[in-house]
Amino acid sequence: MTTLDPTPASLPASLPAALAEPTVPVRRGWIGLIFAANLGVWMAFFTPIQVLLPQQIEQIAPGDKENMLAVVTGLGALAAVLANPLAGALSDRTCLRVAGRELGRRHVWTAGGAVLGAAALLLLAQQRTILGVALGWVAAQVCFNAMLASLSAAVPDRVPVRQRGGVSGWVGIPQALGLVLGAVLVTAVVTGNAAGYLAIAVAILLLSLPFALLTPDEPLPRTHRPVIRTRALLASMWISPRRHPDFAWAWITRFLVQLGNALGTLYLLYFLSDGVRYPDPEGGLLVLILLYTLGMMLTAVVAGRLSDRSGRRKIYVIVSGLIMAVAALLLAVAPVWPMAVVAALLLGAGYGVYLSVDAALITQVLPRATDRAKDLGVINIANSAPQVLGPALSAPLVVHLGGYPTLYAVTAVVTLVGSALVVKIRSVP
Repeated sequence: MTTLDPTPASLPASLPAALAEPTVPVRRGWIGLIFAANLGVWMAFFTPIQVLLPQQIEQIAPGDKENMLAVVTGLGALAAVLANPLAGALSDRTCLRVAGRELGRRHVWTAGGAVLGAAALLLLAQQRTILGVALGWVAAQVCFNAMLASLSAAVPDRVPVRQRGGVSGWVGIPQALGLVLGAVLVTAVVTGNAAGYLAIAVAILLLSLPFALLTPDEPLPRTHRPVIRTRALLASMWISPRRHPDFAWAWITRFLVQLGNALGTLYLLYFLSDGVRYPDPEGGLLVLILLYTLGMMLTAVVAGRLSDRSGRRKIYVIVSGLIMAVAALLLAVAPVWPMAVVAALLLGAGYGVYLSVDAALITQVLPRATDRAKDLGVINIANSAPQVLGPALSAPLVVHLGGYPTLYAVTAVVTLVGSALVVKIRSVP
């Protein structure tokens, strides 16, 4: 059986604990706390987009709600693209001393982002203009992306390579689960738009702060702190594909698979009403989301652990792409409700495999230990950018180039190509 070396020879043995490659496995308590923290972040991301912002904007501009929602969410996505790597870079350079005690470089961003993000949601709830909503959502996105940058870096900071697949599976599940739990919280548990924002603000504090307060966070010695210069900091956002080809291929793979996911899920509601002719498209969409989440939860941790045991990552990424491509092709060739149910399960199962194993793979191709959070922030652009590009590509495919069969055929091709390109990565088996 092949094993992965948790201590690359390129890392000097004298590195401080904050920069050294971890070798001690993390315990279940740590995994549970980071799972909860990620659940809070993804609830804060998805619940406003899916429920609260559409409700609020419909009250403000009922005659132009679609365009205004696109503007607000588009500005939020742009803020996410910019804030995530920048917050990560600042996190990599954070050295704080309080009452004579050195603090770690990550948890201050997790806790600060949670507190300020919760405050941004409460302010957002009070807005009565589109401009106010847009500014409030941009502020929230900046705070939550600062949290996401620090939480993403916690895995390569604390988790040995041989354990990263399984841990990445647990960390990935909240991406789907947060959407479901957030929607239930603001529709079935509390009523009213302002109460919904308050509930999400409370949830992110309760779920995220324990990780920041109760888990270790090694301080960065000032002697190892990179100098903060604005021009150099901005320049560091560019990671040369020539010098770091494996990182570049990992970015391209993530971008294409996430683009396929965006293409395949964006118009599901309209697909159910116009393509499948399902009598209750809103209810049907909820069923598909639940099945997608179930499929993801069934495969994410299992695939990650199998990948850890075998030491192989790329084959799992390729298989996940095949599963998701099959799901998209089913929707293209047979737009009927039973096939949509099967496709939702397959898509969730494939995405669960991909999310856990690819996340572990990416941590193994990061260029430098001193820039883990910044480099993961650059990777996260490959998550955010498809959410902006997806609508621009989906609309002409559906309206002018063959409708939903074309859309889902393109989804299958993009996903398959993205997952296949993982073979270009040389340093990870």
